[in-house]
Amino acid sequence: MNKYLLITLFFISPLFLIAQSLESKISNMIVIGFEGSDINSSHTLYKYLQTNSLGGVILFDKNIKNPKQLKNLTSKLKSLSKNRVIISVDEEGGRVSRLGKVAGFIKTPSASKIAEGSLADARKRYEKMAKMLQDSGINCNFAPSVDLALNPKNVVIVKNGRSFSDNPKTVISYANIFIAEMQKRGIITSLKHFPGHGSSLGDSHKGFVDVSDSWLDIELTPFQNLKTPMIMTAHIYNKNIDSLYPATLSYKTNELLLREKLGFKGVIISDDLQMGAISKNYTLKKTLQLCINSGVDMLLFANQLSKPLEIDKIVNIVVELVREKRIDIDKIDKANKRIEKLKSEYL
Repeated sequence: MNKYLLITLFFISPLFLIAQSLESKISNMIVIGFEGSDINSSHTLYKYLQTNSLGGVILFDKNIKNPKQLKNLTSKLKSLSKNRVIISVDEEGGRVSRLGKVAGFIKTPSASKIAEGSLADARKRYEKMAKMLQDSGINCNFAPSVDLALNPKNVVIVKNGRSFSDNPKTVISYANIFIAEMQKRGIITSLKHFPGHGSSLGDSHKGFVDVSDSWLDIELTPFQNLKTPMIMTAHIYNKNIDSLYPATLSYKTNELLLREKLGFKGVIISDDLQMGAISKNYTLKKTLQLCINSGVDMLLFANQLSKPLEIDKIVNIVVELVREKRIDIDKIDKANKRIEKLKSEYL
């Protein structure tokens, strides 16, 4: 080899490794959705699974055909991955179900229906759900919803039966069973939607939602009393907590309230960052800057509600923000430590 080339490689390679390391750390913070019921070498996802530490994927109806196909897909995702990969779904029961709508899977009633029955019956239901997820190769369930059903006109939580009750004690009792049954099967659970979406009127999937005049401190009670390795943020705005930003992008909500005041030490994951409450009000670059700086560890891009985003684009924007000193690398390092702790305990 030419000696000048050797000298060039000697000086460039450490910088290259640093860049690669940063990219891997950033991709480890991403949970992303994708098209189709299989992946091949043409997928950007395929490349990231093999070459970087992808945080995880989220599956929807479009990815699931039947039990055998789903098991093959999750097995492939795991075998391709360079590092442990989170394979997640929203399986609450009722209308929010990814598997229960497909032939061959178990249907579970909604949280509101479950809470009409006994705790013993709830345990049987959630035991079956957990086994179904485990058998399918899924290791993370973005549930339960522990929002309180405080507003009967609430379209996104209450009218869809996603809340166990307006009583925090009832919510805690049923959610505890849900979490316990999932954890028996090694499945990560994520409480949602912090700091509480049950008093809202609007739907954050569609646009800006202000709960400043309706949100109550009691909505924090389930988050204070349930033990879970992950909590998902809500895209709701509450001027009494943060006069500038919605919860997902709010340092005051995530770092000061959830971490410092409530003492949560696990992984904070955003709700889908392509939902209207965020995407209609912030650019992608501003969203990533605020979200990471607010203390969110994992960035969820479901690729359901708008034009699909490639992982490369997200990673490159965050790299740029780090180089511009708009994101402190320490935030990324701390997020990765929490993510790796979670993965080592569950995956």
